Amino acid sequence: MRQAPEVLEFSLPDEAATKTLARELALFVGPGDRLLLSGDLGAGKSTFARAFIRALAPEAGDFEVPSPTFTLVQPYEFTRIPVAHADLYRISDPYEVDELGLEELAATHVLLVEWPDRLPEIPADRLDIRLDYAGEGRRGRLEGHGTWAQRLKRFAKAREFLARHYGNAPLERRFLQGDASTRRYERIRAEGHPPAVLMDMPARPDGPPVHDGRSYDEVAHLSRDIRAVWAVNHMLLEHGLSAPRTWAYDLSAGLMLMEDLGDAVYGRLYAQGTMEEPLATAVDLLAAMAGMGWPERVETPAGVHVIHRYDDTAFLVETDLLTGWYWPHVRGTQAGAKAVEEWRATWTALLPHAHTGRETWVLRDFHSPNLIWLPERRGIARVGLIDTQDAVRGPAAYDLASLLQDARIDIPREMEQAMLERYIAARRAADVDFDADAFRTAYAVMAAQRACKVLGIFARLDRRDGKPAYLAHIPRVRRWLLKNLKHPVLAPLEMWFRRHFPEVLEEEA
Repeated sequence: MRQAPEVLEFSLPDEAATKTLARELALFVGPGDRLLLSGDLGAGKSTFARAFIRALAPEAGDFEVPSPTFTLVQPYEFTRIPVAHADLYRISDPYEVDELGLEELAATHVLLVEWPDRLPEIPADRLDIRLDYAGEGRRGRLEGHGTWAQRLKRFAKAREFLARHYGNAPLERRFLQGDASTRRYERIRAEGHPPAVLMDMPARPDGPPVHDGRSYDEVAHLSRDIRAVWAVNHMLLEHGLSAPRTWAYDLSAGLMLMEDLGDAVYGRLYAQGTMEEPLATAVDLLAAMAGMGWPERVETPAGVHVIHRYDDTAFLVETDLLTGWYWPHVRGTQAGAKAVEEWRATWTALLPHAHTGRETWVLRDFHSPNLIWLPERRGIARVGLIDTQDAVRGPAAYDLASLLQDARIDIPREMEQAMLERYIAARRAADVDFDADAFRTAYAVMAAQRACKVLGIFARLDRRDGKPAYLAHIPRVRRWLLKNLKHPVLAPLEMWFRRHFPEVLEEEA
């Protein structure tokens, strides 16, 4: 059954209002989107198109956006998402459109089409944008079809949420680079208000069953709604750590305004040559967290959020990503039943080595994209923590492995080892019974588990989600895996690779 279109109407009293609407819509688009822009001559289509394209630039700018009236199609490759602006006013026969290559561009670009009535076929999945005269101003009408029907609802919810918090204050809303998930982020600026980040995280439905009738998200204990963000950040703040404070929220709508911790992301610092002090402080933070008490349940304004245990079933379904996604990425075929059975048996025997000492909260993605350096603060509060909603209770070694064997940035082996010893020294100083050798073994097992999981995730992001950029990190992750396999406890895992998947063990030339 075809979904009914979603319709929104706007009063646009002046040119500034038209530009604002265009900039806000630019926050919701992705490659393959088709926006059909119609209206009489002089109704503001060119104004809308220029503001929309400029909003897609990495930084706000006033670069030239010529009208494609004569060129018919003007592509922009330097924007955050490539965009192709087409003006079909001069097209007399709809079949002339085929020569413009719009279908090829639509595979990788946002397609913004003026005079869409010239198209030979109107796409089913589209956003219709209509601008009409209304006295001295204009009236805008948005009609979302296909996936755009749901996106327009999110668009309206976000606008309403921000209006409740900021009133009529003029807002600057800019795209903020997020993670590999479906969550959406904006950077919000308004006079008289602290800098904020809008997190747009609608509740996700369960995926297909992968284990005992449960979805991957259920088995791996991944958060499916924004309550987890409120709960985990709230508890981290109570423990004196630098998670973003919450300025406003609508948990039922999946919207939250949070403190903006700035741009000093660890990955950027590492690339600039600043690594040792931020890294050491993050190590100290993890050592401190291991000695703190952490709850299993957190009360939120929308009910209880449970911090699940990072159990072996979750670890196993994550390692299965290697055989399920990385194996076919390398070989082009699915892994055989015998190889998969031995894979799971090998990991089932290894995982008990990870469960050493007391459990702590494990943030899971404790690495360079999610850590922000706050030098104006003191001690471990200098580490800003974001993307924490998937926190679980489990082995302390996991987050340390995420940090020191970063999948996206090269950390020198000597520094990794020095920071591992720094962590062990801090744990020993706090607990005379801390077993350093058992922890080193747990660290090797957790680091190998994470490397296998990440190889699968990066292959899946390419094959399933159309995000090939993550493949560039695979050689680094493989190097970490090879390093971990040298630990004696992981000899059975190395033998599995030699027997079934030797390509992974091949040293780079």
